[in-house]
Amino acid sequence: MQLIPLPAFSDNYLWLWQQGTQAVVIDPGDATPVLAALAQENLTLAAILVTHHHADHVGGVAQLHQATGAHVYGPAREEVPAPFTPVMSGDTLNLLGQTVQVMDVPGHTAGHVAYFLPNAQPHPVVFCGDTLFSGGCGRIFEGTPAQMLDSLDALAALPGDTQVCCAHEYTLGNLRFALAVEPDNTDLQAYTAQCQQRRAQGQPTLPAQLGNELQINPFLRSRHPVVRQAVAQHAHLSLEEENNDVAVFAALRQWKNDFK
Repeated sequence: MQLIPLPAFSDNYLWLWQQGTQAVVIDPGDATPVLAALAQENLTLAAILVTHHHADHVGGVAQLHQATGAHVYGPAREEVPAPFTPVMSGDTLNLLGQTVQVMDVPGHTAGHVAYFLPNAQPHPVVFCGDTLFSGGCGRIFEGTPAQMLDSLDALAALPGDTQVCCAHEYTLGNLRFALAVEPDNTDLQAYTAQCQQRRAQGQPTLPAQLGNELQINPFLRSRHPVVRQAVAQHAHLSLEEENNDVAVFAALRQWKNDFK
């Protein structure tokens, strides 16, 4: 399978997953770049996968469905452009010869889902929308810090070689914050330099590799003693709060919200 990140808006990626002459698109906030890619590569759109209801993820769904007839799948607990098949954790789809496992990952929105392809070659793939970013995680708009932490734990438990296809090119900004949290993390320093070089060459930093994210992403490392201590000092947490995983994660997320 081939993964193609289609740039849209200021920093979105609309992921096109190509298999032979067919394709699946994930979170098409704009139909135009998708239709252009389909025409250029002479592809048939087989399905549309939606992770959550925000406009920059669903804005092109209706037009694409009308133009191609592609079947739409979306989170059962959210409103996305009809007609669509609602999916939730435990559901399995079979698309373009791939098994697609649906995961509930609430936090950014109340019903956010991710799509995991365990048998994709050469590595497993997860389309995680705005839940996990390279070096960061989504803002918590509708869910709770506890939900977001649980969702990130679920994603972190996937195989380490999983390719993480998130929906925004936020990497450099996220890494700047990550370095404020863990300035002595040598893996983080090296990855930052690598990503800076990619962006300077006009290349995406994505997909990310989950195993690397576990070494550099503070939101996957909020239980690490160095991260926990940094958050506690920054947010002036009590000893009880410092020993509470959700309290530390919530304070870390607030630190990022306020970070300039």
